[in-house]
Amino acid sequence: MNGSDLLAVAQQRQAQVDGVLDRFFSLAKNRASAFGPEYVQLWESLEANTTGGKRFRPRMVFCAYQALGGTDNEAAAYIGAAFELLHTALIVHDDVIDHDFVRRGIPNISGTFRDRALRVGADEAAAEHSGISAAVIAGDLALFNAYRFIDRSGVDDVTRERLLEVMDDALFASAAGELIDVDFSHTPGMPKVDDILAMERLKTAVYSFECPLQAGAILAGASDEVIATLAEFGREIGIAYQIVDDLLGVFGLEAETGKTTIGDLREGKRTVMVSYATTTKSWESIRPLIGKLDLDEEEAAEVRAVLESSGARSFAEGLASYYGNRAVGRLTESHIPEALRLELFPVADAVLGRVR
Repeated sequence: MNGSDLLAVAQQRQAQVDGVLDRFFSLAKNRASAFGPEYVQLWESLEANTTGGKRFRPRMVFCAYQALGGTDNEAAAYIGAAFELLHTALIVHDDVIDHDFVRRGIPNISGTFRDRALRVGADEAAAEHSGISAAVIAGDLALFNAYRFIDRSGVDDVTRERLLEVMDDALFASAAGELIDVDFSHTPGMPKVDDILAMERLKTAVYSFECPLQAGAILAGASDEVIATLAEFGREIGIAYQIVDDLLGVFGLEAETGKTTIGDLREGKRTVMVSYATTTKSWESIRPLIGKLDLDEEEAAEVRAVLESSGARSFAEGLASYYGNRAVGRLTESHIPEALRLELFPVADAVLGRVR
């Protein structure tokens, strides 16, 4: 397929997933109206946090499913929506953990309900508590209903059980990764590169790549060998994706990524790039700036310059390429159908292309 054909297929897949989510939120808001306007607003905020994304995880489901011969696109849309709602739940709860009230420049659920409480006269502490509480509730609703989407997909009982196991694997691993990340934030010193990679694989790669690809293959009735190889591909490309994401968090363009390039530095985020920098002679010159809450743009520019000159940036880019190439290598195995290679080669290229 040429570029326009690929775009048309992607748009069609996204429209099907959006249709499932639109119906779900419409019914939920109608149901919530019996419990008062505040509950409706919570569902509206949750919907807003689910709308407008790239639908990357549903894309992984569809890539595997259709390339392996699946034809029940409605069922695939429900499974894709399940992973999208899981993503929403994890992001909402991640913002609670990080005590963030803004995402992509606008109030998130915590911020929306904090601001609402402030408008009716609550003090700052009470308003923040109100916002965080609302986000916990919203995340719980999203998490529960992610599983419900699998129930509503119409698949047979055996397939349903296998899909539920994959969803459970995704959540179980992500929770472990989140806990490790929390521990990193208060553990003295910088974690080793391998420890950061292990955390990022658990926190993000499993539910974003490994499990959606497995789910699509299971739905298509693929062999255990193909399902296992897709998990390996997802693991490798998922790690590459997160390394690239961390690079863009410092060196990206905010207009393209939707995230500031100073936030990760102020947070002192534990990344492969920063971990590598601690092993270089240049580290002491920027150590006081990593995690400085009031870091300004001039200081951020100084950090970026050192990350460049010390080789930390190029190390991270090389590591991303290494894992991306490992992922592509999994697709060359003889039991992988050509149609699946054609679907997933562009995924790997797109991940690595983000830093080219």
